[in-house]
Amino acid sequence: MTIRTFLQTVWWSLLFSLGLGTSAAQTLSVAVVPQFLPEQIFRDWTPVLKEVSKLTGLDLQLKVYASIPAFEAAFLNGEPDVVYLNPYHAVMAKKAAGYTPLLRDDATRLTALLVVRKDSPITRLEQLDGATLAFAAPNAFTSLYMRALLTHEQKIHFKPEYVTTPGNVFRHLISGRAQAGGANRQTLAQETPELQAQLRVLYETPSVYPHPIATHPRVPAQVREALRQAFLKLGANPAFASRLLAIQIPKPVEASFKDYAPLEKLGLEKFVIINK
Repeated sequence: MTIRTFLQTVWWSLLFSLGLGTSAAQTLSVAVVPQFLPEQIFRDWTPVLKEVSKLTGLDLQLKVYASIPAFEAAFLNGEPDVVYLNPYHAVMAKKAAGYTPLLRDDATRLTALLVVRKDSPITRLEQLDGATLAFAAPNAFTSLYMRALLTHEQKIHFKPEYVTTPGNVFRHLISGRAQAGGANRQTLAQETPELQAQLRVLYETPSVYPHPIATHPRVPAQVREALRQAFLKLGANPAFASRLLAIQIPKPVEASFKDYAPLEKLGLEKFVIINK
């Protein structure tokens, strides 16, 4: 912790203990991973942060970045006070700037699928050694997670091909341009029954906890706890269920880094490809 961060923490703790939640020193920046268009992020997150501000007396300011690389650069430099980020980002943020998970959703888990043509002779992962595997994008979590597991745990060497969308992944398989492809169950279920009938799930990754909300070390413990209790209170309010569902935290629960530590050994950041 730098001297500046230490002094900020002490100052914020003093103000919060005195109940001075409206002080400018109690303004917190909240950065959300730009996995959707900015207007959608503002639409979904603004009412939630407004309500949390009311409950805590904090001034929560939403920050939306133009791209995932810009968002990554910001949290790696420790710029936002609070971040909502994907599971592999949680590991990167902890290593780089000490961000600690605060909350996550407890209603869902994330997995990735590896799909082949239904008539493919491939029935075991080791048969994919040297094969071409299609993925929608290099930096999507399901893509990173699958590639890391295949590389580090299954010891499989393969050629990744990035084809822009999940639909293109499936069509690459059907046309024979790739031997297998990575996606998730939701995107596969959105395809037509005719297309789904031509595919077979070869492998599904172990499930991981979903995106957490995390805070920088300069955010005092009292402020972290106030934020946590505010989200938990909203989670217990049925009238606010649709708002939390919109930000993908329908059932908020306390989180810690141990929820994401299993991903650390995979070195997911090694598979990040910037501007490709």
